[in-house]
Amino acid sequence: MKNIFPSLLLGLVLIACGVPTPKEKECVFAYGLPLDSFVIDTGYVRSGQTMGAIFAKAGASRQQQVFLTSLKRSEFDTRSIRPDKQYLTFCQTDEEGQHLCHLVYIPSVRESYVFHMQDSFYVEHLVKPIDTIARSAKVGIETSLWNAMVDNDLSPEVALELSEIYAWTIDFFGLQKGDSVSVYFDEYYVEDTRIGLGRIHAANFYHGKQWQEAYYFKQGNVANYFDGKGSSLRKAFLKAPLNYKRISSTFTYARKHPIYKVVRPHTGVDYAAPAGTPVVALGDGVVTMKEYKGGGGNTIKIKHNSTYTTGYLHLKGYAKGLTVGKRVKQGEVIGYVGSTGSSTGPHLDFRVWKNGSPIDPLKMVSPPAEPVPSQYMSDYSAKVAEYKQHL
Repeated sequence: MKNIFPSLLLGLVLIACGVPTPKEKECVFAYGLPLDSFVIDTGYVRSGQTMGAIFAKAGASRQQQVFLTSLKRSEFDTRSIRPDKQYLTFCQTDEEGQHLCHLVYIPSVRESYVFHMQDSFYVEHLVKPIDTIARSAKVGIETSLWNAMVDNDLSPEVALELSEIYAWTIDFFGLQKGDSVSVYFDEYYVEDTRIGLGRIHAANFYHGKQWQEAYYFKQGNVANYFDGKGSSLRKAFLKAPLNYKRISSTFTYARKHPIYKVVRPHTGVDYAAPAGTPVVALGDGVVTMKEYKGGGGNTIKIKHNSTYTTGYLHLKGYAKGLTVGKRVKQGEVIGYVGSTGSSTGPHLDFRVWKNGSPIDPLKMVSPPAEPVPSQYMSDYSAKVAEYKQHL
């Protein structure tokens, strides 16, 4: 192991031991231990290495080895150590040599386990607090939302969360150069290390020459994202039932069939995508069909309400456990892109019926979810005004 005392450890905390005189130095502590009292080495758990082997390598005495084997799992589960995790040894030297006094195992940036084996024997579990830092950012989009975040030193998690918030209002596969987004959000830190994304409080997305606001608001036990007027961003349906490469055929009543070479209606949209791409339900509903339908191949139909039904054709296969009569949730995987039936290549033929008649899925106007109730509008307006100051 390499001595790392000159470049001091993760999570240093400086604690003044009284008022130092000109001849006195500050006592520097880490993990509750005075660093200048020990020889400190660091190591990393090797694949297959046990905590007992780590203790032995650090020169643990028989008494210290017995202490380790006597620990209850509630104190420390020796089976929980993982390869590449860091550990530190704190030793002291006398005329008889070097002696292990403490060992610190660090499973994550936030947690550490301190094995005290000097005056008394016990394990101390230390958990560093999480700090929530609010951030604001505005990014322009050149190619994709994901790349825009990375290019502006933002976490791709922000892109993923925005795609969830705007799933019902923005087609993220149709973003264009010149689109942009402003976002106000929280990030979680442990000291100076970022550990994750918190809540997105507000965003304003410019796409298709229009701005789409999104504000987080909680009323009672229900929370959602709403626009500037209090209308919900959540619609009854998603914009598309899959991640697709391109639209290979649109809704028309006069298309020359690529296999039969005759003109016939194509009352759906073909989304070209690799075989096996997950297909999800466009909205909540009940499965009314799951069967092989001639030219349509493996087909699923979902009845969403008294008005709308959607269909998914040419599937390679169905999601496990999917049956006729099963209720599915919006965004739930129901099948996988294939090329069954009359098909020249893997794609999803997606169809929508309104009151029993086919409609163009790309022109479908989806009814919105419930808006902010009138009794909460004054609170909502105040919250929106606060958020706008950060965008």
